[in-house]
Amino acid sequence: MDGILQQSQSLFTCRPQISNNCQLHVKPFFGFFLKPPHSSKKEFTRHGLSLRISASADFQKKRQKKVSTSRPRTAAPAKGFSPKAPTGTGLQKQDGRNKGQDDSMPTASSVASALDDVKPETSDSGELIGSSQELRIDGEIDNTNGKVGERSTVNESVAIVSESQFVGDESIVSLDKSKNAGALVEAEVGTSAIVEIGLEKNDLDIVQVCPVAKGEISLGTVESVSGIEATRHESVSVEESLEKVVALLKADAETALVNMEIEAKSLAPTFISEVSEAIEAAEDKVITEVRGFENVGRLVTSDKPRSIIPSFETSLSEGRLGGEVRGFENVGRLVSSDKPRSIIPSFETSLSEGRLGGEVADIIDAFDALGTIGISEAQAIIAQVEKRVEGDEGVDNDGIYSRSETMIADNDQRSSVTKGGDGRGEGEVNLPKFDATAASNAPTKENEVADSSERLKQEMEAAMRRQVLEELAQENFFKSNKLFTYPKVVKAGEDVEVFLNRSLSPLKDEPEVLIMGAFNDWRWRSFTTKLNKSNLDGDWWSCQIRVPEEAYIIDFVFFNGRNVYDNNDGKDFHIALEGGMDPSDFEDFLLEEKQQELERLAREQAERDRKAEEQRRIEAEKAASEADRAQARAEVERQRNNLQEMIKKAPTSVANIWYFDPPEFDCGDLVKLFYNKNSGPLGRSDEIWVHGGHNGWQEGLSIVAKLVKSSRTDGEWWYAEVTVPDRAFVLDWVFANGPPQKASVYDNNNRLDFHAATLKSVADELYWVELEQVIFRKLQEARRAEKTARMKAEMKEKTLKRFLLSQKHIVYTDPLELEAGKAATVYYNPSNTVLNGKPEVWFRGSFNRWTHQKGPLSPQKMVPGENGSHVKTAVKIPLDAYVMDFVFSEKEDGGVFDNKDGMDYHVPVYGGITKESPMHIVHISVEMAPIAKVGGLGDVVTSLSRAVQDLNHNVDIVLPKYDCMNASHIKDLHYQRSYSWGGIEIKVWFGKVEGLSVYFLEPVNGFFSVGCIYGRNNDAQRFDFFCHAALEFLQQSGFHPDIIHCHDWSTAPVAWLFKDHYVQYGLTKARVVFTIHNLEFGAGLIGKAMTYADKATTVSPTYSKEIAGNPAIAPYLGKFYGILNGIDPDIWDPFNDKFIPVPYTSENVIEGKQAAKRALQQRLGIKVADIPVVGIISRLTHQKGIHLIKHAIFRTLERNGQVVLLGSAPDPRIQNDFVNLEHELRTSHSDPARLVLTYDEPLSHLIYAGADFIIVPSIFEPCGLTQLVAMRYGSIPIVRKTGGLYDTVFDVDHDKERAQAQGLEPNGFSFEGADTAGVDYALNRAISAWYNGREWFNSLCKRVMEQDWSWNRPALDYLELYYAARK
Repeated sequence: MDGILQQSQSLFTCRPQISNNCQLHVKPFFGFFLKPPHSSKKEFTRHGLSLRISASADFQKKRQKKVSTSRPRTAAPAKGFSPKAPTGTGLQKQDGRNKGQDDSMPTASSVASALDDVKPETSDSGELIGSSQELRIDGEIDNTNGKVGERSTVNESVAIVSESQFVGDESIVSLDKSKNAGALVEAEVGTSAIVEIGLEKNDLDIVQVCPVAKGEISLGTVESVSGIEATRHESVSVEESLEKVVALLKADAETALVNMEIEAKSLAPTFISEVSEAIEAAEDKVITEVRGFENVGRLVTSDKPRSIIPSFETSLSEGRLGGEVRGFENVGRLVSSDKPRSIIPSFETSLSEGRLGGEVADIIDAFDALGTIGISEAQAIIAQVEKRVEGDEGVDNDGIYSRSETMIADNDQRSSVTKGGDGRGEGEVNLPKFDATAASNAPTKENEVADSSERLKQEMEAAMRRQVLEELAQENFFKSNKLFTYPKVVKAGEDVEVFLNRSLSPLKDEPEVLIMGAFNDWRWRSFTTKLNKSNLDGDWWSCQIRVPEEAYIIDFVFFNGRNVYDNNDGKDFHIALEGGMDPSDFEDFLLEEKQQELERLAREQAERDRKAEEQRRIEAEKAASEADRAQARAEVERQRNNLQEMIKKAPTSVANIWYFDPPEFDCGDLVKLFYNKNSGPLGRSDEIWVHGGHNGWQEGLSIVAKLVKSSRTDGEWWYAEVTVPDRAFVLDWVFANGPPQKASVYDNNNRLDFHAATLKSVADELYWVELEQVIFRKLQEARRAEKTARMKAEMKEKTLKRFLLSQKHIVYTDPLELEAGKAATVYYNPSNTVLNGKPEVWFRGSFNRWTHQKGPLSPQKMVPGENGSHVKTAVKIPLDAYVMDFVFSEKEDGGVFDNKDGMDYHVPVYGGITKESPMHIVHISVEMAPIAKVGGLGDVVTSLSRAVQDLNHNVDIVLPKYDCMNASHIKDLHYQRSYSWGGIEIKVWFGKVEGLSVYFLEPVNGFFSVGCIYGRNNDAQRFDFFCHAALEFLQQSGFHPDIIHCHDWSTAPVAWLFKDHYVQYGLTKARVVFTIHNLEFGAGLIGKAMTYADKATTVSPTYSKEIAGNPAIAPYLGKFYGILNGIDPDIWDPFNDKFIPVPYTSENVIEGKQAAKRALQQRLGIKVADIPVVGIISRLTHQKGIHLIKHAIFRTLERNGQVVLLGSAPDPRIQNDFVNLEHELRTSHSDPARLVLTYDEPLSHLIYAGADFIIVPSIFEPCGLTQLVAMRYGSIPIVRKTGGLYDTVFDVDHDKERAQAQGLEPNGFSFEGADTAGVDYALNRAISAWYNGREWFNSLCKRVMEQDWSWNRPALDYLELYYAARK
C-alpha cells in the first residue's frame, strides 16, 4: 500500500472507479474549468455484481461564506461533525446545512468506538466467516438536511473507524492504514467507504470496500437508501490488486499532473491573497493541524477536528475560487503538525505578481515543504522555486510537461511516512529540504508575467480540448460510431481533426491508415493524408485537415495506402460544412479558378521558356566564343607561316629601286627610305608618298610619309624619314602619288608590295599569344556589332507594329502589314471620334500621299464589322502603291470629316513596284550633340535627324561654328566656301557628325567666337543674325528643302523670315515646322513663330496640353501637336558602352547591373553592398524640383539605401547650397551618400547602369530624357506626373490600362503633387519592392529594357507631320 501511495502522491484530483476485479480507473478531473453542470446515473452488472454509479455537479452554485477556526484534537463538535478539509473539498458546501443538526446525531467517532472490539472470524483457509452478512447502520437518511437517525447497529465482522460525515444520500468514511498495513482500512476488516475526495453531494462515484481477511481486499458496490450495506464479494490477493492499481496509476499520472498544474496555477494567486487577509484577521492564528491524505482514497485519521485558514475557507464558501479547489487536494500530501504554519510573505508576493511563471509543479513542492519546515527555511524554498520556474523547461506536442515522469519518480524517493519520535505528530512526512542559500539568491523576472499568462491560457485550452476529445471518443465508441470530428461543427476556412476508430473499421488489422478525399462532391482540391495513433483511450487514429473557405462539404474514404479501403459501405464519408460557399456560387468560382490556373500555367510556361532561352543564349555565346578563339588561333598560325616566308624572302634593298639608310635597323629606329621615281609608274608624278605597315600589314597603315627629292645625281631618287614601328619584324609598303584616300597612282611592286626585314627577325612566343588575343577581340567586336544591328532591326520592326496598332481603338487593317497588289479590310470605330453617333460612315481614300495616278477612290459606305463596335470596308491595293491614305466622313458627299486632326490616316504598303521619294529636311539649330550641347535640344536635333535619315530621307543641319565646340567628334571638318549677308562675310565649313552632314557658319564679326553658346548679353542679336545667315545660305547654295525645321526661341525667327523674305525667292517648295522645347524661355519669339509655322510641335503630348492655354499657343491649337522625344540608342547602349564594366542586354540585365553597381560604389568610395541605390542626374534648378531632390536623398537614407547625385547648378547660390549639403551628408551619413556637383559624362553612364532607381521629381518637364535613358539601362524611373514624365512612365500599381492603350506595360513609380508626401509615396513603394520582391523587381528591369524609347517611333510621327505640312 505504501507503494501505491508513494507512486500516486504527486497526482492531482482523480476519481477512482473500483470494480470487483480490482481494476482501478483513474479519470482526470477538470473541475470548474471545463465541466458543465450535469447529472447522470448508470447501473450495470459485471460478474454477477450490480454496480450503480451516480454523479452530479453544479459548480455554478454560490457557496455560503463561513469562517471556521481550529478545534482541539480531543473535542468533538457539538452539533455533528463537519470537517473542513485543508484542501478545500466539496464537503464544505454542506457546512451551512450541518448547522441545523441536533446534538443527538451520531458522530463518526462514536460509531468507531462502538466497533473497535469487533473482530471478524476467519476459517482455516483464511477466508472471512460471515462475510455474506450485511453491514447496516440503522437510521434513516434525511435528504433535506443530511441528518442520520439516532439508531445505529452494526452486524458482525464489520468495523467503522476514524471520523465520518453522513450527508445526503451517501456515506463518507475516512480511512487510515496506520493500524493495519495489510488492509486498506485501519481495522482488520474493511468497511463501507466513499473513497472520492473533494466532491460535492451527489457528485460521487460510489465505491464499497467489503470485509476481507487479513492480506486480502475485495472491492464492490454499495447502495445507500436507509443505511450502508456491504456484501461479500470475491477475494483476491492484495499484491495482485496493488500491482494492477500501480500500473493504471502510472498510465494516467501524466494526464493528471497536467490538470493539477493548470488548476493550481489559476488558484495560487487567489489562495495567497486570501491567506494574507486571513493572517491579518486572525492575528497570527495559523493552522494547527492540516490533515493530509493520500491520492487513492486515503484520509489520514486523527482525533482532532480539521480547520483551514479562515479567509481561505471563506473564499471557498463564497465560490471565489471557482467552486472547487481541486488544485490543493492531492498536492503531494499535506501533513499534520502541532507546529504553527505561516505563509511566507515572499512566496505570497511572488504568486500574486505572477513571477512564478508556469511551473505549478514547483508550487506543489513548496506546499509539500510548508508542512514540515519553518519560516526561514520556507523563504529559501520559495526563492529556489522562483529560480527554477525561470528556466526553460519545455512542453511536448500534447502540452504535457516533459518533466512529469521525472517528478513522479522523484516523489517515490522523497515521500516517506514516519510515526512520531521527533515531536512533529502522528502521520507526519519527512520532506527533503531545499538549498536555502542558493534559493535566497534566485532573481525574479517581472517581464515573464505576460508569458506566464499566455502559457496558462494555452495549457487550459489544451486541457479543455483533451477533455472534449475524451468525451467525444467515449460517446462515439458506446454508440459504435467509428468516426467523429473535432470540433463537432465543422466550419469552412478552419481546421478540423478527423478521428477514426480503427478497431471498428475494415482497416483494424492494417499498420497504416490514410485518408483520401476532396471537397464539394469530390470536385475540388483532392488530398491524401496519413493518420496517426491518437493518445485517446481505444484505437482512435486522427489527422488534421485544413478546410478552404470555398468548400461546402468534405468527401473522403480511408485506406491502407494500397488496396484495403473503408468507404462507409460504398457511400463514402461526408462532412457538411457550416459557413461555406453556396454550391451554385461554387460553379462560378470553379470557372474563375480554372482561368487563374490557366494564367498561372501560362506564366510558369513563359518562365520556363525564358529560362530555356537564357540557357540557349548562354550556350550559344559560349559556342560563339569558342569559335572565335579557334579562328584566332588559326589566323595566328597562318600569319606566323606567312611572316616566316616573308622574312626569308625580304631583301635589304633592290638595286635602282629602293634602299634603307642605314641598311640594318631595328624597331624604333629612325631610318631613311630611298625610292627611284623613274623605276616605276610614278615617274610623271609631282608627289611621292609612302603608305606602309608591318608584319604583313597586320595593323593596317602604320607608316605614312611624303618623300622629298634627294641630292643624289645618279637618278631620280626621293626619300622619306620613317620610324620603324615597335615589334615590327617585316616592313610592308607601297609608293603613291598622294596621301591615303587621295592617291590615284601606285607602285605596289606588281601587286606584291615591298617588304624589308628588321634585325628583330624572330618573333617570340609572347608576341603570338598577344596577337591571338587581339584577333579574338576583333572577332568578338564584329560579333557584337552584328548582334547590335540585329537587335536594332528587331526593335525597329517591333516599334513599327506598335505604331500601326497605336490607333487600333480607332482604326486598323487586316492584314496589319499591307502588301501591294492584294486586298485589305479597313476597320474603323466611330465611337471614339467626331463621327460618334452618326448613322452612316463613309471611307474616302487614295494612295501615295494622295498623289496616285488613278486619283482618289470612290467613297465607300462602311458596313458593320464582326465585333459590333467597328465598321469595315474592303480595299484593293494597286501594285505601284507604297502608302495608303484615307479619311472618314458622315456622308457620301462630305459633311463632318475625321481626318485625324488634319494629319490624315496613313498605312505603309510593302512590296510595291514604286518607292517613295525621299524628303529633304534641313534643321536650323544653335545646338547639336555631342559637339555643341547645353540641354536636351542638342540631343533632339542629332537623334531625330539620324532616325529620319535611317528611314531613307535626306537630312542636313545648319549650325553656328562656335570656337568652343568639341571638334573631336567632327569628321573631315574642312572649309568649303564663303558668302556674304548684310555686308558680313560668312565662312562655310562642312563636316560629318554622327553620320550627319553639318554646315557650320562662321561670320567674321565674331558673334560665335565668344567661348560659350549662351550667356552673352546680345544672345538674341547673335541668334537672329544666325537665322538670316542660314536662310541666305540655303538660297545661295541652291538648296530646295521640303522641310525647314527650326527649334525654340533661338531659331524661331526662321519661321517669319522665311515667309517674309525667302518663300518667294527660290525656297518656294519648303514648309516650316517649329518645335517648342521649353516655353519658359523666349515666349514672345515662340508666339510669333507659331503664327508663321505650317506645323508646330512640342516634345510630349502632355506638355502640349499643359501649355495649350498659353497666349502664345492657344490661337494655333489646330496645327499644334505633341510628339515625344526619344534617345539615341547608339549613344545610350549598355551592350556597347565603354564606360561600364560588363556589357549587357535585357537577357543578362541583372548580371550587368550588379557589376556596374559594384564599380559605382568602388569609384565613389561608398560601401560595396547589395542594397538599393537611387541615382539623381540633373541640372540643379527649381524646375527640376530641388527641394524634392533633397527630401528624396534623406528619405532613401532612412530606408537603408544609397544615393548618388550627379549635377551642377547654373545659379551659384543653389550650387553652394548643394556643396553645403554634400558636407552635411559626409558628416552625418558618411558612407551611403555621394554628391558629385559637376558634369561627368562617363560617370553618368555608370550611374544609369549601376543604380536601381533614377528619380526625376521635376516641377515641370516638357519631355525629359533622364527617365528614358534610365529605362534603356534597366533602371526603374521614379517620377512626378508632369509633361513627358507622365507620357513615358506608367505606374506599376495604377497605370496598367493607360500603358496597355499605348501597347506597353507598366514600367516605374510615379506621384502627383509637389510636396514631400508624394515623393515618399513613390519612393517607399519602390524601395519596398526592391526589398520584398526581388524576382518581380528583376523582371521589371528586364521589361523596361525591352521597351523602345529610341527615336524609332517619334521619327515616324515626325514624318507624318512633315507629310501633313507638305499636303
